[in-house]
Amino acid sequence: MRIHFAIPHYYDPEGNKFYGSLGTDVNRRTAAVITTVIGLYQALDRHQGLLDGQKRRVHPASTYDPIEVAVTICTTRGKHLIAALKPLQGLFTHVETNAEPAYLGFECHAVLQRSLGSFDYYCFLEDDLLITDPLFFTKLEWFNGLAGDDAVLGPNRYEVAAGQAVHKLYIDGNLADASISPRFQDVSEAPTVEGDALGRPVRFQRVDNTHSGAFFLNARQMAHWAGLPNFLDRDAGYADPMASAASLGVMRNFRLYKPARENADFLELRHLSNRYLGARIRIERPAPGAQPQRGAFVVD
Repeated sequence: MRIHFAIPHYYDPEGNKFYGSLGTDVNRRTAAVITTVIGLYQALDRHQGLLDGQKRRVHPASTYDPIEVAVTICTTRGKHLIAALKPLQGLFTHVETNAEPAYLGFECHAVLQRSLGSFDYYCFLEDDLLITDPLFFTKLEWFNGLAGDDAVLGPNRYEVAAGQAVHKLYIDGNLADASISPRFQDVSEAPTVEGDALGRPVRFQRVDNTHSGAFFLNARQMAHWAGLPNFLDRDAGYADPMASAASLGVMRNFRLYKPARENADFLELRHLSNRYLGARIRIERPAPGAQPQRGAFVVD
């Protein structure tokens, strides 16, 4: 299996601190990009070994369904940290563009289109997201065997932090503005898909908040989308251009599902730049009978 990841990367020390890619902490931003890219190779790529102390050899490992990873990092107008990514030497291709920074994600769509015919999966991934599941693409293949190629499974994005009421928080819940999603999709059409995986039932549902900072399309899905008139129209109508590049094209042209809450961990990726847990919100587990503090989120 050959997988192509296109990653938009933008760094401006004067940028908007809310978005990880625009944060001003150069060390944190560099570390996030390095972790995102090297994580793909560590979790997925075929270059894996098993240490044999008796023979003083390293044997090939995880050879049943080997994956070859290719990464393209897209930047614009010289605002990036490519020179600081020395640990990633040889692990990515750099494509410089002249796009408006907020629209850089759409340049990744063009990169994926140009590589059609060379890969089995085509993926968009923001530069502060970490995949750790070696079975990530096995699960995607299984899902499409169950639901068909007109359905796409998106991951649940999570954050982790110490000293919190929850150890792990899935951050893409219901949209605050419920009017956004119905403009682009009808979640009442085939609202759920159910199956059994590894001896347990799993459920997937269509959701208003389709965003996870990423999409993953097999070759047939990518070819279908790239052939539609709305491909590369750079429509930014879903929240903002950055979220639209990650979510809008897929949700308009496919039935987009996520793992339901009870099996949220079936397909997931970690957000490395905490926006919520331990950062912008407060989560409480109040004592029995106690009133939660104003503005806090309460654990059920």
